Amino acid sequence: MNETVPTVPAGAARPATNWAGNVVYRAARLHRPTGVAELQEIVAGSRRVKALGSRHCFNDIADCTADLVTLDGLPGDVELERSPDGAGGIAWVTGGARYSELVPRLAEHGWALHNLASLPHITVAGATATGTHGSGNRNGSLSTAVAGLELVRSDGELVTLAPGDPEFAGAVVHLGALGVVTRIGLRFQPTFQVRTNVYVGLTWDRLFADFDAVADAAYSVSVFTDWHEVTQVWVKARTDEHDVAPEEFFGARSATVPTHMLPGTPVENLTDQLGLPGEWHERLPHFRTGFTPSNGDELQTEYFVPRRHGQHACDALRALAPRIAPLLQVSELRTVAADELWLSPAQGGDVLALHFTWLPDEDRVRALLPEIEAALRPYGARPHWGKLFTTGADELAGCYPRMPDFRELVRRWDPRGAFRNDYLDRTVAAFG
Repeated sequence: MNETVPTVPAGAARPATNWAGNVVYRAARLHRPTGVAELQEIVAGSRRVKALGSRHCFNDIADCTADLVTLDGLPGDVELERSPDGAGGIAWVTGGARYSELVPRLAEHGWALHNLASLPHITVAGATATGTHGSGNRNGSLSTAVAGLELVRSDGELVTLAPGDPEFAGAVVHLGALGVVTRIGLRFQPTFQVRTNVYVGLTWDRLFADFDAVADAAYSVSVFTDWHEVTQVWVKARTDEHDVAPEEFFGARSATVPTHMLPGTPVENLTDQLGLPGEWHERLPHFRTGFTPSNGDELQTEYFVPRRHGQHACDALRALAPRIAPLLQVSELRTVAADELWLSPAQGGDVLALHFTWLPDEDRVRALLPEIEAALRPYGARPHWGKLFTTGADELAGCYPRMPDFRELVRRWDPRGAFRNDYLDRTVAAFG
């Protein structure tokens, strides 16, 4: 399959659906501004307005009934701003830029981001606004790389925020509630190489006999499961930290052929495995640029629990395996390092991410989610903001100590509610 995640066609009068096809956008108009001043005019003149990125969200976070804007028409190339010590810097991109556009530019100049999501097709602004992540005990989410934001507020004013600003930590994971991002800066570092090895045969007992050792065995570790058994482990090691990949991984054996996490799915859309070294951007994602990520016909859910509760949370989900398995394509377990961004799922402590790739049967998935959320509730589970969940605003407020501060920030930045939508009413609420 040689399909990219679909983009909004130039000149389209209205958007159609999200990438998965489970959300039909209701907006009356779709705008494609070609300059920031034009975007400011659209935002200031709209009753309700939202920004539309790669559409790789599985809920209505970007939906509204009035105006949508797509930012792929904004002018501007990748700008690399070196730090004074020469050891890194900040890469600036427009609000519509995708990681697949940014990372080759960084790589050709010998630079790297600290981590990437499993697919590079997504926009930088959309991924960081929802707390999207990669994997690794020492690696924060993609949002932690943000070093600057430029946004258009609902009154049309262009505002710039930097890490020293008191509102910055509340504005990075903003859920589209504060404004439309026109420009965003990400910290970069010297390049590095990674090799990926896949292992099969890991048992639950060995996984949780020393989970920290398993998760810290490489730069990035992903554990795949159907909740009956562990099906695969993907181990992505930096070549400057590990000379060779072991044949055995906590009792699991190394796969001898390229292996997809979804049985029976072609491996051509995967990044290289079998220990073949490659540049960071060619190994950290699971899926290649220009190919359909996963199998292209799916829904997704994800919850984050404090890493100290990881085994108990997994035990609770294993008890639900007979209910989960008929709707599940695969689940993935990954660790994410703590941060202090107000609405980041890793705010305040290291977390274990519990990801579900579902069959495209939304009614049955939504009917099951309350059972999963009830099972994970004792462990303080936080849902991924961009995926399917049913957790409401009251419970989410209890999960995020800075939620009152975020609500106040929204009231000040968007007093007329131009960026409000059904999603924000369900998840953040209390704007009045």
